[in-house]
Amino acid sequence: MENASILVVDDDKDIVSTLKIQLEKENFRVFCAYDGEEALQLLSRENIHLILLDIMMPRLDGLSAIIKIREKLNLPILIISAKSEHSDKILGLSIGADDYITKPFDAKEVTARVKSQLRRYMQLGDVHSDKKDEVRIGRLSYNFSAHVLSVDGEAVKLTSIETKIMELFMRHPGHIFSADKIYDSVWGEPVAMNGENTVMVHIRRIREKIEINPSEPEYLKVVWGIGYKLENKR
Repeated sequence: MENASILVVDDDKDIVSTLKIQLEKENFRVFCAYDGEEALQLLSRENIHLILLDIMMPRLDGLSAIIKIREKLNLPILIISAKSEHSDKILGLSIGADDYITKPFDAKEVTARVKSQLRRYMQLGDVHSDKKDEVRIGRLSYNFSAHVLSVDGEAVKLTSIETKIMELFMRHPGHIFSADKIYDSVWGEPVAMNGENTVMVHIRRIREKIEINPSEPEYLKVVWGIGYKLENKR
C-alpha cells in the first residue's frame, strides 16, 4: 500500500496542500488537481489508485467528474465536501463514490479512510484464498482472482465498494447479512451514522446492474427486518 498514488482534487489550494502534506507523511505519492477537467487529464496519463475530490469546483464539478471516471475506472473515490445534507451524501454515493467526508475534516481521519479503502481495493480477495476461484449462482458468476462479476457471461462494471459487497454475497449465498454487518465487512469499521442508508444505496445500484427488473430483484433480496441476502439459485 505504500507508494500508492493518490489524486487530490479541490479548487481550494490550502485544502489540497494540507492533504498532500498529510498523505506524503504516510509515504503516498500525491498528485494534485484543482478542477474536474484537470483531474480527468491527469487520470489519463498517471496510474492513480485512489481519488479524493470536492464537489463544488469550476469547469467540471465533482459529481460530473465521478460519472466520467466511472465509465472507465473502478478505483476508490472519496468525496470531501462542505455540502453536509443527507441528500447530498446519498447522491454522491449513488453515482459511484465509495465514501463521503464532510468539511471541515480531520486530515488524520481522511488518511485513515484512505488506508481502509486502499487496503480493500489493492488486496481484495486475499482472505479465504482457499475457496473456489470462481462461483456461479444462476445467471451470475464471480471470479475471485480477477474480482470480476459477470451476468450471463458479460462482465459488469462495478465500483470497488460494489465489488466488495458482491464478493461478500458470492462467498456466502443464501446467508442473511444485516446492513451493519455489510458495512463492517466492506468498509472495515463500525457502522457510521446513516450507514444503513449508505448500504441501501449501494445495493440499489448493484441491482440496477445485475437484475432484469431491479424493482423485483431475482438475486439481491431484502429480508425484512433483518437485512439482505443473495438468493442461492442453481
